[in-house]
Amino acid sequence: MSHILVLYYSRYGNTRAMAQQVALGVEQGGMEGRLRTVPAVSANCEATEPDIPAEGDIYCTSEDLSNCAGLILGSPTRFGNMAAPLKYFLDGTGDLWMNGSLIGKPAAVFTSTGSLHGGQETTLLSMMLPLLHHGMLLMGLPYSEQALHTTTTGGTPYGASHRAGDGTQPLSPEETELCIAQGKRMATLVKKLAVSQ
Repeated sequence: MSHILVLYYSRYGNTRAMAQQVALGVEQGGMEGRLRTVPAVSANCEATEPDIPAEGDIYCTSEDLSNCAGLILGSPTRFGNMAAPLKYFLDGTGDLWMNGSLIGKPAAVFTSTGSLHGGQETTLLSMMLPLLHHGMLLMGLPYSEQALHTTTTGGTPYGASHRAGDGTQPLSPEETELCIAQGKRMATLVKKLAVSQ
């Protein structure tokens, strides 16, 4: 269990950009940051995604999740909640819940929204709920992170966030700093937990 799983869903690329910065922070913290995504869901019951996406990160498997040392979960906001594809994936992890595979592992969350008050905190909280049911240890971003005091776009003590506007707004310097900080904090926590066992 030498890697931290950065698992995300991204429709327009904003959450993916955050995931890449979070994984960079994990790497800067001295651990492997493994990027994984989930397939989109369709209203058409016959529609399926290929086993391997045409571009970007590969799809997460149950083994990716059970074998990680820590999890950082990211989703765009959908009406103050996580996106359906990520929820659908998490709803399918009952076997890991039954086996207690994620109990005691640290976890964190991040999100991207179209507007400043587009439900960042509620989305982050909604993502925490299944992680709590799995027995994971939740980690936030403390106010010792100076970017939380200066950001005018995204950034919360619940986890990193980004205001994407119409979807074309790049990560601000503060948002980038907080994504990297979240990854570094996770790597540090995972290493501390490993030493204490």
